[in-house]
Amino acid sequence: MKDADAIVSIIGLNKWFGSFHVLRDIDLDVARGERIVICGPSGSGKSTLIRCINALEEFQEGRIVVDEIELGPNLRRVDEVRREVGMVFQNFNLFPHLTVLENCTLAPIWVRNTSKKEAEAAAMKFLERVKIPDQANKYPGQMSGGQQQRVAIARALTMNPKVMLFDEPTSALDPEMVKEVLDTMVDLAEEGMTMLVVTHEMGFAKEIANRVVFMDEGQIIESNTPASFFANPQHPRSQLFLSQILR
Repeated sequence: MKDADAIVSIIGLNKWFGSFHVLRDIDLDVARGERIVICGPSGSGKSTLIRCINALEEFQEGRIVVDEIELGPNLRRVDEVRREVGMVFQNFNLFPHLTVLENCTLAPIWVRNTSKKEAEAAAMKFLERVKIPDQANKYPGQMSGGQQQRVAIARALTMNPKVMLFDEPTSALDPEMVKEVLDTMVDLAEEGMTMLVVTHEMGFAKEIANRVVFMDEGQIIESNTPASFFANPQHPRSQLFLSQILR
């Protein structure tokens, strides 16, 4: 049953890539302000699931509702949903020929019809928030991976999203750069942003998640508080996964 307070509701979601059944009967409600970490082995459908939420992937069966906007299998209302949902990718996806400031103002100017002056003021505010306002006139290629990912987070925030999706945001980073990105995400979480994060960073999950969702073979196998999930995983597959990554 749909949770009345849910900002995201996924009901009976099924997706195939050809004959491969990648998502199987997914049901998930995300409350406003909730922070969910989605974990599981490679190939379990985690990234595909969050990419369905902002219509980067089509699905064949089921419903996704984001802040009362329904995405059916034909993705009729994709633009409306994308205005409300920010996405941060594994590989930054910044435009290399645009400065940091231009990367951050592009969507507000073109999608929300914000004036250039207003868009630049908002972008600087968010660059301040991710602690790199001094990088505004640089190009992505002049920055470290950690700085580029913080730009990607600022860029997503300039659209004032109601939900933020993170698809393994630290997996392309050198180890010493991981902390600066996770710290930025912790700050966001503490400000009450609704977040769905696909990650293998279990320390981050323990620190900020309200709920850990464990997936395997396209299904949600277990959903629990971090304390319960890490101390007492219920499913043999969860137990095996944690024994392998927490050694």
